[in-house]
Amino acid sequence: MRIAIIGQKGIPVKYGGVEYHVFQLALKLVEKGHNVIVYTRNNYTDKNLKEYKGIKLIHLPTIPTKHLDATFSTFLASIDVLRRNVDVIHYHSIGPCLFIWIPKLFKRKAKVIATVHCKDYEHKKWGFLARCFLKIGEYLACKIPHKTIVVSKLLNSYIRKRYGVSSRYIPNGVCIEKNMPDVSLLKKWNLKPYNYILTVNRLVPHKGIHYLIKAYNKISTDKKLVIAGGSCYTDDYFNYLKKLAKGNKNIIFTGFQYGDFINALYCYCYLFVQPSESEGLSTAILNALSYNRPVLASNIPENLELIKGIGFEFENKNINDLYSKLEFLIKNPELLKQKTKKQKEKITQFYDWNRIIDDIIRVYSL
Repeated sequence: MRIAIIGQKGIPVKYGGVEYHVFQLALKLVEKGHNVIVYTRNNYTDKNLKEYKGIKLIHLPTIPTKHLDATFSTFLASIDVLRRNVDVIHYHSIGPCLFIWIPKLFKRKAKVIATVHCKDYEHKKWGFLARCFLKIGEYLACKIPHKTIVVSKLLNSYIRKRYGVSSRYIPNGVCIEKNMPDVSLLKKWNLKPYNYILTVNRLVPHKGIHYLIKAYNKISTDKKLVIAGGSCYTDDYFNYLKKLAKGNKNIIFTGFQYGDFINALYCYCYLFVQPSESEGLSTAILNALSYNRPVLASNIPENLELIKGIGFEFENKNINDLYSKLEFLIKNPELLKQKTKKQKEKITQFYDWNRIIDDIIRVYSL
């Protein structure tokens, strides 16, 4: 099949859960012998890169602002794809689905698919008007395409009740078989293996990094807190986090990391923490689990879907509870080891990309 993928910032992945998902999806499709086009934004992917590991990249200009970045580039992609010889057009995220009607109306021989990754309008960074447009995008993602995919059981239930649509649940995934990254990469931040707490997130308010910093500041420990991520049109929030961390030399902001560096951070952390207020299905948690690292996450349903029985939870937005759980887990390393014994079995059974890709191809073929 010839497949075009629209909505992501680009590949290879630098940051972003949707970008990680699309990156793995495109790679696996190429491995299966399909022809894949991925639309990229010039402020994310090097515009001189025309192909990556067999994936054809189409670069489009964008307007690099919080409200117009995705909108403008996705509109252009939705027009450009009309002239492409493709069998499947796959949109990702509800914002880009504002334009999903264009290929559905004007390229009738192609199958149009949408993947809903999360309820983006719940994120604090959006104002009233942006939330309205995102809700319209969600409606179109459920009503316009030939099939709608959702990445969590919670979203599947919500969409069926809200829109009366029989969506297809196919979760985010991870690559199970991994090579151990070079531990010397940690020297970049003067880190010792298994002696730091890690979170990997875009630094936006709904990811809850401020709760984590406030809780960590109350703990007496030699284990550092590593925050891997950067601003995403949220410089005010990033500056707020830096102020919270001021004076604590054990809090390290690495910026966005990818490739071997982010893999090393995952692989050798003592504990991974996901303090988010809302999620779709966290690829960061999945990556931590795939490296067999213990996870502590806020008790929102989307996180519990991943960690129930194999991880630790704290009450969402509750700094005191997060502080007590962190302190307890730092003092009880043996408990962490007991939990991680069950992780491999669960992620292999439910979140292995080798299984997930077959499910997605089946949706393309319906």
